[in-house]
Amino acid sequence: MKFYHIMGKAEKTRSYIIEKTAPIFNIKGYAGTSMNDITEATGLTKGSIYGNFKNKDEVALEVFEYNKKKMQDFFALEISRKKTYKDKLLTFPELYNHVFNGHFIDGGCPIMNTAIEADDTHPQLKALAKKAMLFWKDSLVRLINKGIEKNEFKSTTNADENALTIIALIEGAIMMINLTGKLDYHQSMMNTLRKVITAL
Repeated sequence: MKFYHIMGKAEKTRSYIIEKTAPIFNIKGYAGTSMNDITEATGLTKGSIYGNFKNKDEVALEVFEYNKKKMQDFFALEISRKKTYKDKLLTFPELYNHVFNGHFIDGGCPIMNTAIEADDTHPQLKALAKKAMLFWKDSLVRLINKGIEKNEFKSTTNADENALTIIALIEGAIMMINLTGKLDYHQSMMNTLRKVITAL
């Protein structure tokens, strides 16, 4: 028997606030997002916002989880469609084009954005970003190890080292694009990432 969760009014309002403010936090960051930004995006009063969340911190934490899940689900679906483990890994340089160009999530990668901003200023956000990054790394390690088991990758391939390299290339590309505004850096670094994956 299946049980369906029906959201109450308060839960619907919380979800609405998170959905509407998610792009703003990801573009402007925690510090750059004001309560006025939140009220303008939602059309709700400050009283209504505070009636559903204790403070801006709580909104920011929920928004990060929302953006992170949206991104993880996006990649998980595409990865599940690939048959080989090499193709599953090649999903990353293929799909990050959408992230770089803002076609998927406004503001780009939420993990990278949050990790940079919350480094020493917001320990709770930093902890969430760290957890998300480690989850990503462990997911890549599993894919690489499965590829080794299936003889798609060399038996000498270091899964942990290559998982970190993949993340570093992706996040480094995001940082370069954010700093310079040059999207052509994306193609160059994703070509390098494809070579790394192909050589495993």
